[in-house]
Amino acid sequence: MAGRERVVRMSVEQPLWRALTAYRLLTMVYATLIAAFGRDKFERPWLAAAYLALLVVWTVVTLPKVANAVSCTKRFLGVDLTIALVGVLLTPVVDVQARYVDGPTLPTIWTAGAVLAFAVKGGWRWAAFASSLVAVANLVGRGTPSRDTLHNVLLVWVASIAIGYIVEVARASERTLARALEIEAATRERERLARDIHDSVLQVLAMVQRRGTALGGEAAELGRMAGEQEIALRTLVSSGLVPTTRVSEDVTLGAVVRTVDDTEPAGGPGGGGAENAADGAELWDLRTLLAPLSGSAVTLAEPGAPVLLWPAAARELTSAVNAALDNVRKHAGDGARSWILVEDSPDEVIVTVRDDGPGIPEGRLAQAEGEGRLGVALSIRGRLRELGGTAELISVPGQGTEVELKVPRGKAER
Repeated sequence: MAGRERVVRMSVEQPLWRALTAYRLLTMVYATLIAAFGRDKFERPWLAAAYLALLVVWTVVTLPKVANAVSCTKRFLGVDLTIALVGVLLTPVVDVQARYVDGPTLPTIWTAGAVLAFAVKGGWRWAAFASSLVAVANLVGRGTPSRDTLHNVLLVWVASIAIGYIVEVARASERTLARALEIEAATRERERLARDIHDSVLQVLAMVQRRGTALGGEAAELGRMAGEQEIALRTLVSSGLVPTTRVSEDVTLGAVVRTVDDTEPAGGPGGGGAENAADGAELWDLRTLLAPLSGSAVTLAEPGAPVLLWPAAARELTSAVNAALDNVRKHAGDGARSWILVEDSPDEVIVTVRDDGPGIPEGRLAQAEGEGRLGVALSIRGRLRELGGTAELISVPGQGTEVELKVPRGKAER
């Protein structure tokens, strides 16, 4: 079956970059207004105007640089922090009273944006470095720093380090979550392959073994070899190994998980239902898929109206029914009769498979699963679990077996 790679990208730091972009714009406007209203006290207003013009142009031009971690290079961070430090050191030159009276610097709180960029890009160590330089510049510019100056410096230093630490924790959490989702996707894929192998290769090998043993001679040797291959393949299927080819990537835009999805055909049996707006696939009539399973030994009872499901759900449910019938033929013999009952309700679709065989002895299913025979566990229960449904097996020795498959519509129609 054809498949397509689906890339899921997760990033908790991307909203931080968007917030930083908005912060730089707002603080640029704030710094310009503060300087405009306080220009009368400047000894060198032309120098303040020149610096603020540079600040405005730099902020607007470099907006793409703070859009994500890829664009935010070390060179940009260095220049950005330099502009902030120059503005802090120019403040007492523009306003001589700033050395003795507490007041805003030329870039005001825009400086914190430069420090926060270090925090989001490189974590708490980068934030500590940038905030320390800003603290030194403020202390030098003030001459004799007041309590408020020390308080503001300490606040920026602690806040930037805290944000940098949070970013590092968030990145580690992203990688852990991506790996967990990746393992889950690999496990689901392995279970799907195991079901397909059980429904095809393992069934054929088991049949060759039985027929070869019955015929004897050279056919018996062929049957013995088929039996050995069946055991080896069952061991591989039930080993629980997770493929290691799907590796999470810690890229600058977030953690990446790659999974493989089965592509859905544009239409299918019983088409003509409502179309899926997401992928264009039409609803399939479950009755059309189950009809070929009926025969002289299998009776199908179905509603008069179409039982519509999305293609993936219809295929998996049909495969589960087919697996149940295979178990009847294998364990109850060719003379056993089976009945398939399809029930369609607004909330769920129920398919019941019943036979008149000898039934399953108590504890036999657990024993078979321990031996690597996962027909019920994978081909039936595994498929229903993938659809968000359930598979209930009721068997009384001497009175046959009944398998009830339930698929909730809310989950089966996604």
